[in-house]
Amino acid sequence: MPMPEWLHVRRAKDEERNTAQWSKCPECGEMLYRRDLAANLWVCSRCNHHFRMGAYDRISGIVDGDFAEIGADVQVGDPLSWTDRKSYPAKLAGDREKSGLSEGVVCGFGQIGGFEAGLGVMDFHFRGGTMGTVVGERIALLLEEGRSRAVPCIIFTASGGARMEEGMFALMQLAKATAAVTRFVNDGNLLITVLTDPTTGGVSASFAFQADVIVAEPGAMIGFAGRRVIEQTIRQKLPDRFQTAEFLLEKGHIDMVVERRRIKEMLVHLLGYAAKGAARRLHGVRA
Repeated sequence: MPMPEWLHVRRAKDEERNTAQWSKCPECGEMLYRRDLAANLWVCSRCNHHFRMGAYDRISGIVDGDFAEIGADVQVGDPLSWTDRKSYPAKLAGDREKSGLSEGVVCGFGQIGGFEAGLGVMDFHFRGGTMGTVVGERIALLLEEGRSRAVPCIIFTASGGARMEEGMFALMQLAKATAAVTRFVNDGNLLITVLTDPTTGGVSASFAFQADVIVAEPGAMIGFAGRRVIEQTIRQKLPDRFQTAEFLLEKGHIDMVVERRRIKEMLVHLLGYAAKGAARRLHGVRA
């Protein structure tokens, strides 16, 4: 399948920004040629470590072709006039330059295995994937538009929590996203979340765990507070695998752990089930 023009442009900009040719695997220490790593969906060929993946690389591996982005015009202000070593606008400008993104999530619609679906992809490379007013608004817009179209929505999460530079405005996004999810699923629409490394804080406390089907990538760190904070609070040593995708699957908090190369296949299967269920309801047959 030829690469869509929108992705050609994004890739060219990414190559201009990043001149490094090699990346070291943080799990096994292997030095990996970046082009080979990208061709392998940013998964280490030696130990299967799943690197954090950029939003547009993720989208290109999921959608069949064109992707119609929504919410790109929603931009953040500086509600608290926050400043420490750098002002908040300066931090945002730096992240935009490094990541090529306007904010911490990209949302839109496309086809996945021939099924129309809404897709939201968070990117840890922008402000650590933190959820501020723009991220919350874009997620809500995705779900409201998906509800209007009556199509399933899929959200890939990657977040370090709420964005401190926006204070209470950021925390309010938990309620906004939760309300949008409730309206979406109450109308009988399918919501799938794919939890990637890391998924923490306000995102894990809201829409990440509200989906009909909750998937995670291998080895992803998933939780609310950090491990050290919890150990200091409860004064106990936590298990080594605590807050990993595999640990949460074992405890029944998520539905499955799926390797990155199999995620699209899994999503197509789920979208197919949803389409059959919708067709049966349309014709008055019990699903």
